[in-house]
Amino acid sequence: MDLLVETDVECPACGEWFPVTVDTSQGDYETTDDCAVCCRPMTVEVECTPGQVLSVRTSAA
Repeated sequence: MDLLVETDVECPACGEWFPVTVDTSQGDYETTDDCAVCCRPMTVEVECTPGQVLSVRTSAA
């Protein structure tokens, strides 16, 4: 089972979509990442089970 899953997220600042890799081995979590397009920080909330991303939400950090 592959526990690293790539999924697309939308930046809350610039509206661009880009891929992020989610580590589903740790269960639900929240992290702060920079947008790959505009470099602004955003909060990424992940709901997942091992090997599967259930939902990803982003908001301005």
